[in-house]
Amino acid sequence: MRVSLWLLALFAAAVAAALFAGSNPGSVTVFWPPYRIDLSLNLVLLLVLSGFLLLHLALRALSVLFSIPREARLWRQRQRERSMQASLLDAYAQLVAGRFVRAKKAAEAVVEQVSHLANGDDKLAYAGQLHSVAHLLAAESAHALQDRTGRELHYRAALEKAARGLGPESGEGARLRAARWALDDHDAALALQILDDLGQGPGRRTLALRMRLKAARMAGRTIMALETARLLAKHHALSQTAARGVLRGLGLELVQGAHDPAQLTQAWSRLEPAERAMPEVAVAAAQRLLALGGESTTSQLWLLPVWDQMLAQPGGLGSQQGVDLVRALEAGFAKDPHALKGAWLLRIESAQLSQPGDAVLQYLAGVTCMRLQLWGKARQLLQQSLVRLQDAGLRRDAWSQLAEMASQQGDTEAATAAWRSAAQA
Repeated sequence: MRVSLWLLALFAAAVAAALFAGSNPGSVTVFWPPYRIDLSLNLVLLLVLSGFLLLHLALRALSVLFSIPREARLWRQRQRERSMQASLLDAYAQLVAGRFVRAKKAAEAVVEQVSHLANGDDKLAYAGQLHSVAHLLAAESAHALQDRTGRELHYRAALEKAARGLGPESGEGARLRAARWALDDHDAALALQILDDLGQGPGRRTLALRMRLKAARMAGRTIMALETARLLAKHHALSQTAARGVLRGLGLELVQGAHDPAQLTQAWSRLEPAERAMPEVAVAAAQRLLALGGESTTSQLWLLPVWDQMLAQPGGLGSQQGVDLVRALEAGFAKDPHALKGAWLLRIESAQLSQPGDAVLQYLAGVTCMRLQLWGKARQLLQQSLVRLQDAGLRRDAWSQLAEMASQQGDTEAATAAWRSAAQA
């Protein structure tokens, strides 16, 4: 289409020139004393056009002639840029391939080329950023080679280049790499210090939060690790299963690290409701509180959400979780028998009646009746639970309870058989 339009325009110009030049009687007279020169108008127009074209070509030729040094300088600059980019790509490829010595040499070659170019007349607009990236690649290679001196040298050079107005990304990237190097060196304090220096915005990015979580756990700062894990879960940086596992582990560390009831109560208050409802955390906290001499009513209060969860969703708790819950409740009732005369007795009775096939609940109901001196019902529930109990510890305890009741009632033969069964369990 474009060629057709050009042809039509050419034909139109040819027709216009033929019509104008063919019947043009005009002339131009040039007086140059004592001469007189008569020229046709067509010839004058042709001479003017030819002179214009000749002048244009001459000016173009002079422009090309004078631009040769500049073009030569640009060509040299492009060659240097290509060489630096090739060296930078080679350094990255060697680093990914695990050839750290070659990667370090290639990155240092880029640093030398950029420095040489900066000292000359031809300067790159992105030379500073290229310099910083090359130093980071060299530092990463030195870290892989356990060359801490070389790593620190290149790291400081990268920070210096990033501080010269290259934008915050270069400096933040260098500090994040330095934090990871500190974690690799098992220096959690240094890693946390570097992450704190990032500031509020960069410090809340997913990569920074992941490293902060690892550093906090390495340093034993459970509170910081717990808060960081909550942020990661909130930003969906961890899957739901992984987040629950991390929070559960940190919650266990927090309650197990307490050394007195007051400290444990303070640690429990730092947990969120969803974390307190985790069976492992609640049971561990209750057992730890009883072991430290705390009040049994407090431990039972902590266990209440897990108890309600077990009743609301039959089978929602694992078998071991149910056993641990029953053991924690049993330990609390043993310390404070008066608790059975309150709301917990009704809870246990209603739970056992609503789930009559649950052997663990039958065991708990039997122990409860025994502590209330309801011997007949206690013996019946314990014997029924022994048929389906899978946990060896509960089976042993059930036989022990039956042996104690038989001894109190003077049935020596039944007590001996129960003690023998407890030993075999």
